[in-house]
Amino acid sequence: MARTRTRSIVCLASAGAVVIALGVGTASPVLAAGGEAPGAPGKASNWVPGNKDGFGTARGTGSKAWYTLRNGELSEIYYPRIDTPSTRDTELIVSDGSTFTDLERTATIHRVQLLDAKSLVYRQIDRAKSGKYVITKTYVTDPMRSTVLVNIGFHSLTGHPYHVYVLHDPALTMTGNDDTGTTQSGALVATDGRRSDALVASSGFRKTSSGYLGVSDGWTDLASDHRMNWAYHASEPGNVVQTGLTRLTGLAGGRHLTLAIGFAVTTPGAVARAHASLAAGFGATWRRYSAGWHHYLASLRPVPGSARHFATEYRVSQMVLAASEDKTFRGGFVAAPGRPWAWANVLQQFAVYHAVWSRDLYQIATALIAMGDRAAAGRALHYLFAVQEQPDGSYPQNSRLNGTPVFGGLQMDEVSFPTLLAWQLHQTGPVTWQHIRRSEDFVIANGPSTPGDRWENASGYSPATIAAEISGLVVGARIARHNGDTTRAHHYLQVADTWRSNLQKWTVTTNGPLSSDPYFLRITDGDANAATKIQLSDGGPLVDQRQVLDPSFLELVRLGVLRPLDPQVVNTVHLVDEHLGYETRNGPFWHRASFDGYGEKANGSEWQPTDPGSRLTHGRGWPLLTGERGEYQLAAGAGAQSLLATMARSADNASWLLPEQVWDHRPPAGPGPRFRPGEPTFSATPLAWTHAQFIRLAWSIVGGAPIETPQPVACRYHSPLCRTAQPLSR
Repeated sequence: MARTRTRSIVCLASAGAVVIALGVGTASPVLAAGGEAPGAPGKASNWVPGNKDGFGTARGTGSKAWYTLRNGELSEIYYPRIDTPSTRDTELIVSDGSTFTDLERTATIHRVQLLDAKSLVYRQIDRAKSGKYVITKTYVTDPMRSTVLVNIGFHSLTGHPYHVYVLHDPALTMTGNDDTGTTQSGALVATDGRRSDALVASSGFRKTSSGYLGVSDGWTDLASDHRMNWAYHASEPGNVVQTGLTRLTGLAGGRHLTLAIGFAVTTPGAVARAHASLAAGFGATWRRYSAGWHHYLASLRPVPGSARHFATEYRVSQMVLAASEDKTFRGGFVAAPGRPWAWANVLQQFAVYHAVWSRDLYQIATALIAMGDRAAAGRALHYLFAVQEQPDGSYPQNSRLNGTPVFGGLQMDEVSFPTLLAWQLHQTGPVTWQHIRRSEDFVIANGPSTPGDRWENASGYSPATIAAEISGLVVGARIARHNGDTTRAHHYLQVADTWRSNLQKWTVTTNGPLSSDPYFLRITDGDANAATKIQLSDGGPLVDQRQVLDPSFLELVRLGVLRPLDPQVVNTVHLVDEHLGYETRNGPFWHRASFDGYGEKANGSEWQPTDPGSRLTHGRGWPLLTGERGEYQLAAGAGAQSLLATMARSADNASWLLPEQVWDHRPPAGPGPRFRPGEPTFSATPLAWTHAQFIRLAWSIVGGAPIETPQPVACRYHSPLCRTAQPLSR
């Protein structure tokens, strides 16, 4: 859903000072208004969709800026943390000064390129639908400063000169409704009193203005008569949108410039950073930026043989995971750099996907271990213990990077995953044990039922959650014994065994309507044979719990709790394929649960909160579930190479970014590849969990089995995944 820029015209009589501006291609003077911008605070700042087609940041901590791209424009820039968007969008406006004014986002056909398979350098190519011009924009961040650099090429295809404007929407410190803006030292500057940004052009701006969205912003000005008549400053807090007339014309001498968007606490600091980055030169900065990524990739394990045909996808996945780590709160990896769908409007001042989930962080860390970055995985574990863990041993549903809870819920699997990560990292000493002891004691006191399941919108007895809890207890017992606490070790194992023996009662129905043979349910009230009605979230129906399936029950196999060929597992796999799976030209995908409504509407329009039973929205397939199915097939003695290929083919066009969801067998009517089954929906892209699953499956194929199955669990419950016990280390 695009932001609407109102075409209303503001009465110039209220504008203040009058100046004269001359436009390219016209000799007529244009009356221009300056002074204080009218209309504060302007229209409320709107959300930016979360399906990105470019994402990058410099390696190292010298730059605390991340850029994202979408729909032909620069979308959010994150500063000073990856959970804090500080701009909304930045794009170009093109006009001939008399007959047309084009907003780049809507007036051009967009294409994106990854310029280097070993560096997060993206280029956008925007060709005017009218055929009049083409724009190329290449993005990097300065490794030495919190600055985003945009190298712009603008070429007229008609032989006529054009006016080219930059339209910049700051949204500092996660909201765009409390900024002020003006021009200082040739830069468009904005601040909210806590953070500041500065937009500078290498060849300078011919004219600048800062106004309020829908009233006195540059698009409202230009759309009225194709000329920039206003030169405002905006000193009242509001939704400030800034405009700069560049020296680009599209002809010789006016085809190239570089923009620098610098960030700092103070306005002078932001201006200084932007100018310093420009002075360093785009080419030199690009080389330093790419060298950082090249060095990082060279420090990791080589691309596994299973991914040799998808080497670029594999490397992009590695870089996406690394780029998702914060540079202040080290080890804090966000789920995705964006806010998917319209619910973010309600949560403008909250982190949505750009927050930290213990569950997602575990998935990311296991992939980091597989690809050879154990140091980053170790930072993730330290972050979990030092920032997220609560005094009682629990973990928040999700949090800001500083540990402040966002949604405020509790999901019991997220309490267990740090224990499993500690085991994988061989962190079993006394300090680690204190953290694990608190968490496993909490699990015993509050499990096995969970207030929130893996998908965050159902409570009760979840097979996936119980799998994590049992595994955490078994591993926790091994660590307890290593630290001399044999009493707890015995108790943890006793509880784990009891919960495992009750899995049938709690989560397997023997009288459900989907099969005459027993099968696992998504979640229950504790009696899997009861016809209890559960209300499914996201517009789902009130339905018998015995009708609701979920592929996540396979966590019981992956985590070593059940054997892969257990008859109940095999029967449920068949049912999941029948009711939740679908084939596409890219390969097979699975819905995350029966009656899932977490996705776009039937016509492809944005997801939004809906009333129970409305069935207005439809969850589609999740590529990460394709990866999890691959891990199951390996555990069951089958191959998974084709499923790795399916995941690779689900990437977004040429960006190589993997999405949360792909269209299913009921694609909405509409043009373009975006609406084909097996290709990305408008869901969160890139999703770190999907990229992590891709990496982990690649290495699992090489190893012939899921690589992070905890051996104490697999061996205790006689899983064929039991090999040799992992060594203990302090």
